[in-house]
Amino acid sequence: MVTIKQIAAELDVSPTTVSNVIHGNTKEVSPQTIQRVRKKIEELQYIPNMNARSLARSSSKMIGLIIRYPTMEGKNVVQDPFNSELIGVIENEVRKLGYFLMLYASDKADEIQKMAITWNVDGIISLGLNAAECRKMKENLKIPLVFIDCYFQDDDESYTNVGLKDRECAKRITEYLIGMGHKKIAFLADNLVGVDYERWQGYREALEEHRIPVQKDSFFQIGFGTAGIIETYDKVFRRISEFTALFFASDYYASFAVNYFYDKGIRVPEDISVVGFDDNIFARNTRPRLTTMRQNPSEKGRTAVAQVLRLIKGERIPVLNIRLDAELVIRDSVMDIRK
Repeated sequence: MVTIKQIAAELDVSPTTVSNVIHGNTKEVSPQTIQRVRKKIEELQYIPNMNARSLARSSSKMIGLIIRYPTMEGKNVVQDPFNSELIGVIENEVRKLGYFLMLYASDKADEIQKMAITWNVDGIISLGLNAAECRKMKENLKIPLVFIDCYFQDDDESYTNVGLKDRECAKRITEYLIGMGHKKIAFLADNLVGVDYERWQGYREALEEHRIPVQKDSFFQIGFGTAGIIETYDKVFRRISEFTALFFASDYYASFAVNYFYDKGIRVPEDISVVGFDDNIFARNTRPRLTTMRQNPSEKGRTAVAQVLRLIKGERIPVLNIRLDAELVIRDSVMDIRK
């Protein structure tokens, strides 16, 4: 491997001069010398030693991104539209700021914790952990830590988080369904934890404020993997006459349902109305196109990077728990049944 001393010897300049050119400290280096050094660096294909630079600066110049993501057949963390956009924008923002990104995804929280502790990074951004897991990570890691889409059991103001106004947004789209004449609305999600719980609560609040009874069996927990999804939708299909609309906690599940119902001879929205949440590629490519809540993963990613960089610099953050808004996008998957 070519070293700075070798480059300096070939050019008959000091190693300090070469180092200054490499690191951009060129105020006291002549333009001719800068050009010579850069030409020689390119000629010898010099690669900076990141470990040495990190030790010299007492900084790794690394930011970690850890994602808890369930293992599903035929689907990994970067195939999820939300995650892929989020990862892309975080990597881009981190690189623009002179840092490098380390990514680790697993469905096991303990494995994520152990990995995060071993990393020599300046800060970590975390996605997909529940309240207890967030608390444990905050206790174990003594470096800047920013969460995305977390809800906490204890004091929210002790965590730095970038999320969404999930409850308010779910309430808004439920109110849209009610405004279109729907009163028999089912809610479908992975579980009633964190983000899904907040969306369930928004759905309930909308119904209660319009004096529509919340049926105990109007919640369907979607099973794991493709087989689990189909099993859940089979249950919905057997009870399809009990509902006029279905509210899915994500566009992925909503678009899957549109295709499932098509195969069963159930038309959307003529026979059943469907709404989703996120406004990702599934919402736009499904026919009929989905009515949904549009959130902005890129804004979440940029905000998370900005927050972790402020923590790394030791700056005070006035708002620790940021909740972004989403936009109701009306398309073709809801029938107006007021008539």
